[in-house]
Parts: sequence; structure tokens; C-alpha cells
Amino acid sequence: MPRETSKFERKRWRVGNFLGMGLFGVESRGSGKGFGGSRLSEKEEGVRIQVIRRITGVKIFTSTSNKVVQSNVLSSKKEIAGEVKRELVSEEPTSSSTSTAKVRRDDMKDRGSSIETRGNHDGMSNVSNMSVSSNPHNVESRIATSRSQSKPQKIVCTGQLEDKLNQLNLAIVGHVDSGKSTLSGRLLHLLGKISQKEMHKYEKEAKQQGKGSFAYAWALDESAEERERGITMTVAVAYFNTKSYRIVLLDSPGHRDFVPNMISGATQADAAILVVDASIGAFEAGIDVSGGQTREHAQLIKSFGVDQIIIAINKMDAIGYSKERFDTIKNQLGTFLRACKFKDSSVLWIPLSAMQNQNLVTSPSDARLWSWFQGPCLLDAIDSLQPPQRDYSKPILMPICDLVKLPSQGQVSVCGKLETGALQTGDKVLVMPSREMATVRSLEHNSQVCNSAKAGDNVTVNLQGIDVNRVKAGDVLCHPEYPIAVTNHLELKILLLDIAVPILIGSQLEFHVHHVKEAARVVRILSLVDPKTGKETKKSPRCLLAKQNAIIEVVLQGMICVEEHSKCKGLGRVSLRASGRTIALGLVTRVLEKKE
Repeated sequence: MPRETSKFERKRWRVGNFLGMGLFGVESRGSGKGFGGSRLSEKEEGVRIQVIRRITGVKIFTSTSNKVVQSNVLSSKKEIAGEVKRELVSEEPTSSSTSTAKVRRDDMKDRGSSIETRGNHDGMSNVSNMSVSSNPHNVESRIATSRSQSKPQKIVCTGQLEDKLNQLNLAIVGHVDSGKSTLSGRLLHLLGKISQKEMHKYEKEAKQQGKGSFAYAWALDESAEERERGITMTVAVAYFNTKSYRIVLLDSPGHRDFVPNMISGATQADAAILVVDASIGAFEAGIDVSGGQTREHAQLIKSFGVDQIIIAINKMDAIGYSKERFDTIKNQLGTFLRACKFKDSSVLWIPLSAMQNQNLVTSPSDARLWSWFQGPCLLDAIDSLQPPQRDYSKPILMPICDLVKLPSQGQVSVCGKLETGALQTGDKVLVMPSREMATVRSLEHNSQVCNSAKAGDNVTVNLQGIDVNRVKAGDVLCHPEYPIAVTNHLELKILLLDIAVPILIGSQLEFHVHHVKEAARVVRILSLVDPKTGKETKKSPRCLLAKQNAIIEVVLQGMICVEEHSKCKGLGRVSLRASGRTIALGLVTRVLEKKE
């Protein structure tokens, strides 16, 4: 059931109104008709939407019973219509230059494609080049076009493509009950993203259910089940700014039952905050080898390519702000993080108390803490993170995290993070693996309609001219001339974690890559690998044990969109799970010919 979204721009990956409701008009939403009943052109419709958003102060949300669109309508239809006309006149080209952001794309020439296969003789199976069909619903895709050989997109960073603040996707992870949602809610409240009125509402609701201490967490944990159980079950998304960054906050579930949800959301992270409960026994449970989520989340975050991590040692008030306890946690957890290949220089340690508002956005006021800790507060630590590198020059790749369909209008709104390239209104995109062509009708970034987006942005893309029933979460938007590979057969380089049961040929696993989860079977164990040199040490071992590095082949139950890690890191990182635990982390080293 959709839930009401609050004013501080919080979003859920699984909430419908986030993905497309705001991209349609107020009174004839999605009808494509003007105020006099005549059909608007695509350009006029786009301007109408922007004008409505600007001069009516639209607030969009869904009620718990049915979808409702409410607006503070401050002007009449005539006023809006007049504003639309003025906007259209002002947009007429008067010179060779324009004020709107544009993406200048070189004509991209097909340079051939191939699928690498490892057969008995390590041969190569070439796939003949295929041109894009003129029929938008019957595109013959080249499965493994070499995207690395494509001509770079020339981007003029003006208007929407030029941001004063870099975007940073920041995942909040950690063991269940470590205080992740409370920390996120308190931080948002302190930064003015949750009003005092809203906070009073959450406090009242929490007290009514005998859970007064959960008030800040309820700002993000909105569903009845989450509040009843007192745990986060899906990834909640919120936004705030620091001096250097526009932060996209990804509050992830900590319970082991919802690790797949955590993977789907946190895989988009550029950096992470690992929240640790400093209480006696709680930290030890989180780091326990038999199922501690502090341990598993740290390993997963590293496998997502996150190198920068802030360790927020929470609930320091529960142990009297003890420096001795802080040092014990830092030493023990630090040893484990180094084993995960985190560099000491990329790890920041911040003692704090979310409930007592100590060391969040200002230096601590409690003498028991500031007497021995003179480091940065959490907000300053976030601001000190290094900006992520983005790949704007390659053709676009955007794995779809979630979507809302409007079949009657032939439209679908999809959301996700642009991994590579840039996108603007009017672009043609290819949806893989369905090979459906679509047109970008409009874009929304951080709750604002925009003309363009670039690699690293989390965006909602409203597509039109497409069979909406052939689009799903886990699909990938790409350039029509450079489709992503689609297969069910992969070669992986993996690191085995603390497993009790060896991996054998025929082992059944749960395979995760970007927003896809598939059943997988190990079909070959090719070799063991020396973790220091990367060289093969033993060919065709009979089984794989804990802590070993190996190269294996897996066959998936279904076809997926995937890329080799060397070509796109975001679509080439994988995790393998079994019996509710993550057992291996890895990279896609080769995309192999599909198995029937």
C-alpha cells in the first residue's frame, strides 16, 4: 500500500507517487490536453508542467486508502495558460546559442561486437553486427557491443548539467537496532528537513504505541509493519545539502532477513556510514562471525566499490561516553576493516549519540565526550569525503531500481542511478533485455523537473512510446547503438567469506547484481587465485573453502543485463548468498555465451 510522503522530500524505492505522479499535470494529469480541450504538443505539455509546478506550489502525495493529488492552487487556469504562452514565446530560438542545457552527442559508429566464450579450446564466438530496426518495438540488439570503443559523448556543462554541489550517494548501514534510522531522522531534523510540526506528530504516534524512543526513526520507517516490528525493511531515501555536497541519503535495513533489500539500494552508494551500537554486548553481536550484520554490511559495502567509510559509533551515552570503550571498538573493528581492504586513511571514526544530539551537526556539548574527542562532528566528516569519480563520456547505462506504469497512456516512469553517460529530454533510449525503444518524455532529479541528468545522478525518467508491460526493475536503459550484454552465463572472480559449507560444482546460490536477484548454479570451478598477485595457483580444484579467491562459472536461471567489471564497475559487481547469508563477493570478469 502506498504511503504518504512528507515534506522533506523523502522517497521510497517502492512508493508509486515518487516515480511519476509529479511529471503529469494537475487537473488533466497525463491527458495531454490544453485548457481549452485541444491536444498540446509535446513541447507545450512540458512547459505547462513546469509552469504548474512553479506557480501553483504543487504538493503530491498518496493517501493510505487511494491515490490523491493535492495542490495549493494559487492561480486560475487562465493565469497558467497565459504563463505557458509567455514561456513558449520566450523559448523561441533567437540565436545560435541557447540557455538550456544540451548534450552534444557524436554520431556513434558500430565497431563490432563479440561474446567471449570459454570452451574446450578457449575459442571466441563472434556475434554478427546488427543495426537498430526502424520498428521501435522490434529492436535487434547487438548483445555484447564493445562500449569501451564508443566515441565519447561531448557534454557542455551548462544549465542542468552544471551543479555547484557534487552529488554524493551516502548509504547508512549496520547491524539491526544500531540506531541507523534514528540517526538519519535526527540528522534530517537538525538540518531543517523535518519540521517541528512533523516531529511532534511522529513523537505523538510513537508514544501512543509505547515506542517513544522510535520517533526519529518513524520519520523514515513509515509502514505499519516497520513501526510494529521496530525495524527498517526497505531502503528509505532522503536529501540534504552540506557545504560541498548534495547528499542522497540511503537508509538501509539492518535485519538479516532484508539484506537483499539493502543490496538493491546500497549498491548505488558512493560512500557509507557504518553505524555501530557501542552498548555492551550489542557491538559484539554485530561483529560476530556467525551472523553479525556489522560484519556482513562492511563486506557488502566494500564489494559495491565503496572505499570511503565513516564509522559512527552510536549510543555513546549508554556507556557514559567511555573513551576506553570507543578505543576497544575502534581497534577490533579496525582490524576487520583492514582485512576487508579498507585503507586506514579512508576510514573516519566518529563517537556520537543520536538520541542525545551529541556530535551530529556541531561539536559535542557533553564534557564526558568533548574532554577527549576533538575530531569532526558527523556532518563535517561527511563534508570531508572525497568527491566520487563519474564517467560522463561513455554511452548511458542506467539500471532500473523501481518503476510505475501508466498503461492507458503508454508511459512508464522508471528510477535509478545513471552509472555512465548523460541523458536529456527527448533522447531515444533502449530498454534491455526487452529491446524496447522509448523516448525520454521528462526527467526529475531531487524532486525537481530538469532537462538533463548525468552520471551519478539518481533520477526519475518518464518514458513514452513503449509497451509498459515489457519494462521491469532490473532492466537497464542504454544507448540504442550500444546495448548492454544480456546473458545467463558468467565468469566470476570471487572472494569466499567465512563459510562453513564448501562450494562445489552444482552448488545452488542466490546471485545479486545491481537491482537483480537470480537463482544460480556453479557449473565450473576454473582455478584458485593468489590474492596478492592475482595469478592462478591451482587449476580445477574440487571445492572452494573459506577465505579462498577463485574464478568460477555460473549459470543463472533467468537472463540478466550485465557488464564486465572492467567496462562498468556498477554493473559488474556481484554478491553470492546462500541460507540467508552472504558467502562470496566478486566481479564479472567475462560475459559468456548464454546457456539454454
